[in-house]
Amino acid sequence: MSYPKKLLNPGELIAFDLHPHWWYFAPLGSFAVVILAGAVAATILLNGNAQTYTLLGLGALTVMWLVTFLVRFAEWRTTHFVLTSDRLIVRTGVLSKHGTEIPLERINDISYHQTLFERMVGTGDLMIESAGERGQDTFPRIPHPDRAQQLVYTEMENNRLRVPGPRVEQKETSIPDQIAALASLRDKGFVTDAEFQAKKAELLSRM
Repeated sequence: MSYPKKLLNPGELIAFDLHPHWWYFAPLGSFAVVILAGAVAATILLNGNAQTYTLLGLGALTVMWLVTFLVRFAEWRTTHFVLTSDRLIVRTGVLSKHGTEIPLERINDISYHQTLFERMVGTGDLMIESAGERGQDTFPRIPHPDRAQQLVYTEMENNRLRVPGPRVEQKETSIPDQIAALASLRDKGFVTDAEFQAKKAELLSRM
């Protein structure tokens, strides 16, 4: 199940749409191995009623495992980590939905963490530090977080070049126009009021 295109803004393109890494199912996989080993042991070592009751118990556990797997699979299919040309989106939930969005303009830093085992299987945690009140968000079990980090940086640069912002070094733009552009960014939520006031004071000092 891919991220719904109807939720994108006009002209917004998807760079990647990721589900959690398959290691998301590791605990269930381990439990399945235990059930299978128990069934084999019961078949070889037990007989009569003991074998029958043991296999019935393992059958009940198998049904419980299957139900749990279906629930986890539905959660996996409906969990999206999406990078678009404008923002990072995390969307989760089978029936009720929960979403988090970070505009690319507000991202200050991206890092990732992998243990040795996570490097071997190709998963890890991606940490996004953004401006404003959110601070740092950690997104676990991202497939190949090093590649995801690189793609986010690429889209940030593409976004910066595609959506021109106020640039102090552009001499053809007057200082009042730059302040007006900054005010527009503040009103849209791309910069905080404190950032706006600091930049405004810097620009006024140059007049």
